[in-house]
Amino acid sequence: MELDELVKRAEAELPRLVDAHVTRVRDEIDIYRDDGLVPPEDLRRSVEANMRFMIAALRDPKGGNDFSAPRETGARRARQGAPLPEVLRAFRLGFTALWDTLAVSADYRRPALMDALLAAGRRLWLLTDEYAIQLTEAYRATTAELTLARERRRSALAEALFTGEPVAGTTHWEITALLGFPPDAGLVVVMAETRRADEPLPGIEQRLAEHGMVSVWRLTPALQTGIVALPDGDPEPLIALLRQIAKARVGMSQPYRAIGETPRAVRLARIALVSAPGGSKQVSTFRAGRVAGLVAHAPAEGVRVAQAVLGPILDLPAEDRDTLLATIRAWFDNDGSAEQTGKQLHCHRNTVRYRLRRVHELTGHSVANPADIAELAVALEAVPQDR
Repeated sequence: MELDELVKRAEAELPRLVDAHVTRVRDEIDIYRDDGLVPPEDLRRSVEANMRFMIAALRDPKGGNDFSAPRETGARRARQGAPLPEVLRAFRLGFTALWDTLAVSADYRRPALMDALLAAGRRLWLLTDEYAIQLTEAYRATTAELTLARERRRSALAEALFTGEPVAGTTHWEITALLGFPPDAGLVVVMAETRRADEPLPGIEQRLAEHGMVSVWRLTPALQTGIVALPDGDPEPLIALLRQIAKARVGMSQPYRAIGETPRAVRLARIALVSAPGGSKQVSTFRAGRVAGLVAHAPAEGVRVAQAVLGPILDLPAEDRDTLLATIRAWFDNDGSAEQTGKQLHCHRNTVRYRLRRVHELTGHSVANPADIAELAVALEAVPQDR
Protein backbone atom coordinates (compact mmCIF):
# COMPACT_ATOMS: atom_id res chain seq x y z
CA MET A 1 0.00 0.00 0.00
CA GLU A 2 2.77 2.40 0.96
CA LEU A 3 4.60 1.61 -2.29
CA ASP A 4 1.47 2.56 -4.24
CA GLU A 5 1.48 5.85 -2.38
CA LEU A 6 5.08 6.54 -3.42
CA VAL A 7 4.39 5.65 -7.04
CA LYS A 8 1.28 7.84 -7.18
CA ARG A 9 3.25 10.74 -5.72
CA ALA A 10 5.95 10.28 -8.36
CA GLU A 11 3.31 10.15 -11.11
CA ALA A 12 1.70 13.32 -9.81
CA GLU A 13 5.09 15.00 -9.85
CA LEU A 14 5.98 13.73 -13.34
CA PRO A 15 5.30 16.96 -15.34
CA ARG A 16 7.37 18.99 -12.85
CA LEU A 17 10.07 16.30 -12.78
CA VAL A 18 10.38 16.29 -16.57
CA ASP A 19 10.56 20.09 -16.79
CA ALA A 20 13.15 20.32 -14.02
CA HIS A 21 15.27 17.50 -15.42
CA VAL A 22 15.29 18.87 -18.98
CA THR A 23 16.35 22.27 -17.63
CA ARG A 24 19.11 20.77 -15.49
CA VAL A 25 20.47 18.61 -18.31
CA ARG A 26 20.60 21.56 -20.71
CA ASP A 27 22.26 23.71 -18.04
CA GLU A 28 24.89 21.19 -16.98
CA ILE A 29 25.74 19.19 -20.15
CA ASP A 30 27.03 21.15 -23.11
CA ILE A 31 25.90 18.81 -25.90
CA TYR A 32 22.26 19.18 -24.88
CA ARG A 33 22.47 22.91 -25.40
CA ASP A 34 23.18 22.24 -29.08
CA ASP A 35 19.69 22.15 -30.56
CA GLY A 36 21.13 20.87 -33.83
CA LEU A 37 22.46 17.76 -32.09
CA VAL A 38 19.67 16.89 -29.67
CA PRO A 39 16.58 19.08 -30.22
CA PRO A 40 14.81 20.18 -26.99
CA GLU A 41 11.60 18.33 -27.91
CA ASP A 42 13.65 15.16 -28.49
CA LEU A 43 15.27 15.49 -25.07
CA ARG A 44 11.92 16.10 -23.41
CA ARG A 45 10.34 13.10 -25.13
CA SER A 46 13.10 10.72 -24.04
CA VAL A 47 13.18 12.13 -20.48
CA GLU A 48 9.45 11.57 -20.09
CA ALA A 49 9.61 8.06 -21.58
CA ASN A 50 12.47 7.08 -19.29
CA MET A 51 10.81 8.55 -16.20
CA ARG A 52 7.63 6.61 -16.96
CA PHE A 53 9.72 3.49 -17.44
CA MET A 54 11.28 3.88 -14.00
CA ILE A 55 7.99 4.61 -12.28
CA ALA A 56 6.35 1.58 -13.91
CA ALA A 57 9.24 -0.59 -12.72
CA LEU A 58 8.75 0.67 -9.17
CA ARG A 59 5.04 -0.12 -9.29
CA ASP A 60 5.64 -3.73 -10.34
CA PRO A 61 9.09 -4.84 -9.07
CA LYS A 62 8.35 -8.51 -9.83
CA GLY A 63 7.03 -7.91 -13.30
CA GLY A 64 8.99 -8.25 -16.50
CA ASN A 65 11.15 -5.29 -17.36
CA ASP A 66 10.55 -3.52 -20.62
CA PHE A 67 13.85 -1.86 -21.50
CA SER A 68 12.64 -0.44 -24.80
CA ALA A 69 12.90 3.13 -23.48
CA PRO A 70 16.62 3.09 -22.59
CA ARG A 71 17.47 1.06 -25.67
CA GLU A 72 15.62 3.45 -27.93
CA THR A 73 17.36 6.41 -26.27
CA GLY A 74 20.77 4.79 -26.69
CA ALA A 75 20.21 4.02 -30.36
CA ARG A 76 18.87 7.49 -31.13
CA ARG A 77 21.72 9.29 -29.36
CA ALA A 78 24.24 7.17 -31.29
CA ARG A 79 22.62 8.21 -34.58
CA GLN A 80 22.72 11.83 -33.44
CA GLY A 81 26.42 11.57 -32.58
CA ALA A 82 26.02 12.41 -28.89
CA PRO A 83 29.00 11.13 -26.80
CA LEU A 84 28.10 8.09 -24.70
CA PRO A 85 29.54 9.43 -21.40
CA GLU A 86 27.35 12.52 -21.67
CA VAL A 87 24.27 10.43 -22.47
CA LEU A 88 24.88 8.25 -19.39
CA ARG A 89 25.43 11.32 -17.25
CA ALA A 90 22.07 12.74 -18.34
CA PHE A 91 20.28 9.52 -17.47
CA ARG A 92 21.94 9.33 -14.03
CA LEU A 93 20.73 12.84 -13.31
CA GLY A 94 17.21 11.59 -14.09
CA PHE A 95 17.50 8.74 -11.59
CA THR A 96 18.78 11.17 -8.99
CA ALA A 97 15.85 13.51 -9.61
CA LEU A 98 13.34 10.68 -9.19
CA TRP A 99 14.99 9.49 -5.99
CA ASP A 100 14.96 13.02 -4.59
CA THR A 101 11.21 13.18 -5.26
CA LEU A 102 10.64 9.88 -3.47
CA ALA A 103 12.89 10.86 -0.55
CA VAL A 104 10.64 13.83 0.21
CA SER A 105 8.12 11.23 1.40
CA ALA A 106 10.43 10.13 4.23
CA ASP A 107 8.47 10.00 7.53
CA TYR A 108 10.15 8.17 10.40
CA ARG A 109 6.80 7.98 12.22
CA ARG A 110 5.56 5.59 9.53
CA PRO A 111 7.82 2.52 9.54
CA ALA A 112 5.89 0.84 6.72
CA LEU A 113 6.38 3.88 4.49
CA MET A 114 10.09 3.96 5.31
CA ASP A 115 10.39 0.26 4.45
CA ALA A 116 8.64 0.91 1.14
CA LEU A 117 10.95 3.87 0.48
CA LEU A 118 14.07 1.78 1.15
CA ALA A 119 12.75 -1.01 -1.08
CA ALA A 120 12.05 1.53 -3.83
CA GLY A 121 15.58 2.91 -3.41
CA ARG A 122 17.15 -0.51 -3.78
CA ARG A 123 15.01 -1.20 -6.81
CA LEU A 124 15.89 2.16 -8.29
CA TRP A 125 19.64 1.70 -7.97
CA LEU A 126 19.43 -1.81 -9.43
CA LEU A 127 17.53 -0.30 -12.33
CA THR A 128 20.28 2.28 -12.72
CA ASP A 129 22.82 -0.41 -13.51
CA GLU A 130 20.54 -2.37 -15.81
CA TYR A 131 19.38 0.80 -17.54
CA ALA A 132 22.98 1.86 -18.17
CA ILE A 133 23.82 -1.57 -19.58
CA GLN A 134 20.82 -1.59 -21.93
CA LEU A 135 21.41 1.97 -23.09
CA THR A 136 25.14 1.33 -23.65
CA GLU A 137 24.55 -1.90 -25.58
CA ALA A 138 22.03 -0.21 -27.86
CA TYR A 139 24.34 2.78 -28.34
CA ARG A 140 27.33 0.60 -29.25
CA ALA A 141 25.32 -1.68 -31.53
CA THR A 142 23.98 1.31 -33.42
CA THR A 143 27.43 2.90 -33.59
CA ALA A 144 28.80 -0.34 -35.06
CA GLU A 145 26.03 -0.40 -37.67
CA LEU A 146 26.66 3.23 -38.57
CA THR A 147 30.41 2.66 -38.80
CA LEU A 148 29.92 -0.35 -41.07
CA ALA A 149 27.51 1.55 -43.29
CA ARG A 150 29.88 4.51 -43.45
CA GLU A 151 32.84 2.28 -44.34
CA ARG A 152 30.81 0.55 -47.04
CA ARG A 153 29.88 3.94 -48.44
CA ARG A 154 33.50 5.12 -48.29
CA SER A 155 34.68 1.91 -49.97
CA ALA A 156 32.11 2.30 -52.74
CA LEU A 157 33.15 5.90 -53.33
CA ALA A 158 36.83 4.97 -53.31
CA GLU A 159 36.18 2.17 -55.80
CA ALA A 160 34.42 4.63 -58.08
CA LEU A 161 37.41 6.97 -57.87
CA PHE A 162 39.92 4.20 -58.55
CA THR A 163 38.04 3.03 -61.64
CA GLY A 164 36.77 6.40 -62.85
CA GLU A 165 33.16 5.21 -62.75
CA PRO A 166 30.70 8.06 -62.10
CA VAL A 167 28.61 8.00 -58.92
CA ALA A 168 25.01 8.87 -59.76
CA GLY A 169 23.89 12.13 -58.21
CA THR A 170 27.28 12.82 -56.60
CA THR A 171 29.81 15.41 -57.68
CA HIS A 172 33.56 15.15 -57.15
CA TRP A 173 33.30 17.88 -54.51
CA GLU A 174 30.66 15.88 -52.63
CA ILE A 175 32.77 12.73 -52.84
CA THR A 176 35.71 14.63 -51.37
CA ALA A 177 33.53 15.78 -48.48
CA LEU A 178 32.01 12.32 -47.90
CA LEU A 179 35.47 10.77 -47.72
CA GLY A 180 36.51 13.40 -45.18
CA PHE A 181 39.30 14.87 -47.31
CA PRO A 182 40.18 18.53 -46.63
CA PRO A 183 38.93 20.55 -49.61
CA ASP A 184 42.31 21.99 -50.62
CA ALA A 185 44.60 19.10 -49.66
CA GLY A 186 46.99 17.51 -52.09
CA LEU A 187 46.20 13.87 -52.86
CA VAL A 188 48.37 10.87 -53.71
CA VAL A 189 47.59 7.27 -54.59
CA VAL A 190 49.59 4.64 -52.72
CA MET A 191 49.75 1.05 -53.98
CA ALA A 192 51.37 -1.86 -52.14
CA GLU A 193 51.87 -5.42 -53.30
CA THR A 194 49.93 -8.02 -51.29
CA ARG A 195 51.76 -11.19 -50.29
CA ARG A 196 50.08 -14.32 -48.94
CA ALA A 197 46.85 -12.36 -48.32
CA ASP A 198 48.56 -10.28 -45.61
CA GLU A 199 48.15 -6.52 -45.52
CA PRO A 200 51.40 -5.04 -46.84
CA LEU A 201 50.64 -1.81 -44.96
CA PRO A 202 49.12 -3.01 -41.66
CA GLY A 203 47.02 -0.50 -39.76
CA ILE A 204 47.83 2.13 -42.35
CA GLU A 205 44.62 4.17 -42.08
CA GLN A 206 44.93 4.57 -38.31
CA ARG A 207 48.67 5.29 -38.51
CA LEU A 208 48.05 8.01 -41.08
CA ALA A 209 45.21 9.49 -39.01
CA GLU A 210 47.59 9.81 -36.08
CA HIS A 211 49.76 11.99 -38.32
CA GLY A 212 46.83 14.13 -39.48
CA MET A 213 46.40 12.40 -42.86
CA VAL A 214 42.94 11.22 -43.97
CA SER A 215 42.88 8.20 -46.25
CA VAL A 216 40.63 5.54 -47.76
CA TRP A 217 41.79 2.07 -48.78
CA ARG A 218 40.92 -0.96 -50.89
CA LEU A 219 42.44 -4.41 -50.25
CA THR A 220 42.46 -7.14 -52.89
CA PRO A 221 44.39 -10.42 -53.06
CA ALA A 222 47.01 -8.64 -55.21
CA LEU A 223 47.13 -5.05 -54.03
CA GLN A 224 46.39 -2.66 -51.18
CA THR A 225 45.53 0.69 -52.73
CA GLY A 226 44.70 3.95 -51.02
CA ILE A 227 44.07 7.63 -51.60
CA VAL A 228 45.83 9.81 -49.03
CA ALA A 229 45.16 13.49 -48.37
CA LEU A 230 48.31 15.47 -47.59
CA PRO A 231 47.40 18.37 -45.24
CA ASP A 232 50.21 20.66 -46.41
CA GLY A 233 50.88 19.00 -49.76
CA ASP A 234 54.21 17.59 -48.61
CA PRO A 235 54.53 13.85 -49.36
CA GLU A 236 57.73 13.33 -47.34
CA PRO A 237 56.03 12.50 -43.98
CA LEU A 238 53.90 9.93 -45.82
CA ILE A 239 56.94 8.40 -47.53
CA ALA A 240 58.76 8.19 -44.20
CA LEU A 241 55.81 6.40 -42.57
CA LEU A 242 55.43 4.00 -45.49
CA ARG A 243 59.11 3.07 -45.20
CA GLN A 244 58.61 2.29 -41.52
CA ILE A 245 55.70 -0.10 -41.90
CA ALA A 246 55.87 -1.52 -45.44
CA LYS A 247 56.05 -5.32 -45.63
CA ALA A 248 56.26 -5.37 -49.45
CA ARG A 249 57.19 -3.02 -52.25
CA VAL A 250 55.14 0.17 -52.48
CA GLY A 251 54.48 2.65 -55.29
CA MET A 252 53.20 6.20 -54.95
CA SER A 253 51.86 8.61 -57.54
CA GLN A 254 52.74 12.25 -57.90
CA PRO A 255 50.60 14.61 -55.77
CA TYR A 256 47.49 15.90 -57.53
CA ARG A 257 44.63 18.24 -56.61
CA ALA A 258 41.52 17.33 -58.60
CA ILE A 259 40.01 14.13 -57.24
CA GLY A 260 38.79 13.28 -60.73
CA GLU A 261 42.45 12.62 -61.65
CA THR A 262 42.54 9.56 -59.36
CA PRO A 263 42.40 6.92 -62.16
CA ARG A 264 45.50 8.46 -63.75
CA ALA A 265 47.21 8.59 -60.34
CA VAL A 266 46.42 4.87 -59.90
CA ARG A 267 48.31 4.14 -63.12
CA LEU A 268 51.25 6.25 -61.95
CA ALA A 269 51.33 4.47 -58.59
CA ARG A 270 51.31 1.09 -60.36
CA ILE A 271 54.24 2.15 -62.54
CA ALA A 272 56.13 3.29 -59.44
CA LEU A 273 55.30 -0.02 -57.74
CA VAL A 274 56.65 -2.24 -60.50
CA SER A 275 59.75 -0.05 -60.79
CA ALA A 276 60.82 -1.33 -57.35
CA PRO A 277 62.72 -4.63 -57.19
CA GLY A 278 60.44 -7.64 -56.72
CA GLY A 279 60.45 -9.04 -53.19
CA SER A 280 61.78 -5.80 -51.71
CA LYS A 281 60.16 -3.39 -49.23
CA GLN A 282 61.18 -0.38 -51.26
CA VAL A 283 58.91 2.67 -51.46
CA SER A 284 59.10 4.12 -54.98
CA THR A 285 57.57 7.38 -56.11
CA PHE A 286 56.58 8.07 -59.68
CA ARG A 287 59.18 10.04 -61.57
CA ALA A 288 57.74 13.07 -63.31
CA GLY A 289 59.76 12.73 -66.52
CA ARG A 290 57.99 13.14 -69.84
CA VAL A 291 58.74 9.58 -70.92
CA ALA A 292 57.21 8.16 -67.74
CA GLY A 293 54.18 10.39 -68.21
CA LEU A 294 53.77 9.20 -71.78
CA VAL A 295 53.83 5.56 -70.71
CA ALA A 296 51.39 6.28 -67.85
CA HIS A 297 48.89 7.84 -70.24
CA ALA A 298 49.11 4.94 -72.69
CA PRO A 299 50.16 1.82 -70.73
CA ALA A 300 49.03 -0.61 -73.42
CA GLU A 301 51.10 1.22 -76.03
CA GLY A 302 54.04 1.20 -73.64
CA VAL A 303 53.86 -2.58 -73.38
CA ARG A 304 53.75 -2.85 -77.18
CA VAL A 305 56.81 -0.60 -77.56
CA ALA A 306 58.68 -2.53 -74.86
CA GLN A 307 58.10 -5.82 -76.66
CA ALA A 308 58.97 -4.36 -80.06
CA VAL A 309 62.21 -2.72 -78.88
CA LEU A 310 63.40 -4.99 -76.08
CA GLY A 311 61.72 -8.27 -77.04
CA PRO A 312 64.98 -10.12 -77.78
CA ILE A 313 66.34 -9.13 -74.37
CA LEU A 314 63.11 -9.99 -72.56
CA ASP A 315 63.23 -13.47 -74.10
CA LEU A 316 66.71 -14.19 -72.66
CA PRO A 317 67.23 -16.38 -69.58
CA ALA A 318 66.47 -14.44 -66.41
CA GLU A 319 70.05 -13.75 -65.37
CA ASP A 320 71.15 -12.41 -68.77
CA ARG A 321 67.93 -10.45 -69.22
CA ASP A 322 68.14 -8.77 -65.82
CA THR A 323 71.83 -7.92 -66.28
CA LEU A 324 71.26 -6.15 -69.59
CA LEU A 325 68.14 -4.30 -68.41
CA ALA A 326 69.95 -3.15 -65.26
CA THR A 327 72.86 -1.93 -67.37
CA ILE A 328 70.61 0.13 -69.66
CA ARG A 329 68.83 1.65 -66.66
CA ALA A 330 72.07 2.50 -64.91
CA TRP A 331 73.43 4.01 -68.14
CA PHE A 332 70.41 6.32 -68.34
CA ASP A 333 70.62 7.14 -64.62
CA ASN A 334 74.27 8.17 -65.03
CA ASP A 335 73.77 10.37 -68.10
CA GLY A 336 75.45 7.92 -70.45
CA SER A 337 78.70 7.67 -68.49
CA ALA A 338 80.22 4.19 -68.74
CA GLU A 339 82.56 5.09 -65.87
CA GLN A 340 79.74 6.03 -63.45
CA THR A 341 77.54 3.18 -64.66
CA GLY A 342 80.33 0.74 -63.87
CA LYS A 343 80.69 2.17 -60.36
CA GLN A 344 76.97 1.79 -59.75
CA LEU A 345 76.94 -1.78 -61.02
CA HIS A 346 80.31 -2.68 -59.43
CA CYS A 347 81.93 -3.62 -62.72
CA HIS A 348 84.56 -2.18 -65.09
CA ARG A 349 83.56 0.45 -67.64
CA ASN A 350 84.65 -1.91 -70.43
CA THR A 351 82.14 -4.44 -69.11
CA VAL A 352 79.46 -1.76 -69.40
CA ARG A 353 80.48 -1.06 -73.00
CA TYR A 354 80.42 -4.77 -73.80
CA ARG A 355 76.91 -5.12 -72.43
CA LEU A 356 75.69 -2.11 -74.39
CA ARG A 357 77.13 -3.66 -77.57
CA ARG A 358 75.10 -6.79 -76.78
CA VAL A 359 72.01 -4.62 -76.46
CA HIS A 360 72.77 -3.22 -79.91
CA GLU A 361 73.31 -6.67 -81.37
CA LEU A 362 70.10 -8.05 -79.90
CA THR A 363 67.77 -5.10 -80.49
CA GLY A 364 69.37 -3.13 -83.30
CA HIS A 365 69.26 -0.05 -81.03
CA SER A 366 72.51 1.77 -80.32
CA VAL A 367 73.14 4.14 -77.42
CA ALA A 368 75.11 6.24 -79.89
CA ASN A 369 72.00 7.01 -81.96
CA PRO A 370 69.60 9.68 -80.53
CA ALA A 371 66.52 8.10 -82.12
CA ASP A 372 67.47 4.68 -80.74
CA ILE A 373 68.06 6.20 -77.30
CA ALA A 374 64.55 7.68 -77.31
CA GLU A 375 62.97 4.34 -78.18
CA LEU A 376 65.04 2.54 -75.56
CA ALA A 377 63.95 5.08 -72.93
CA VAL A 378 60.25 4.63 -73.70
CA ALA A 379 60.54 0.84 -73.85
CA LEU A 380 62.54 0.66 -70.64
CA GLU A 381 59.98 2.77 -68.78
CA ALA A 382 57.29 0.20 -69.59
CA VAL A 383 59.32 -2.75 -68.29
CA PRO A 384 58.99 -3.53 -64.54
CA GLN A 385 62.28 -3.57 -62.66
CA ASP A 386 61.62 -7.09 -61.42
CA ARG A 387 61.70 -8.35 -65.02
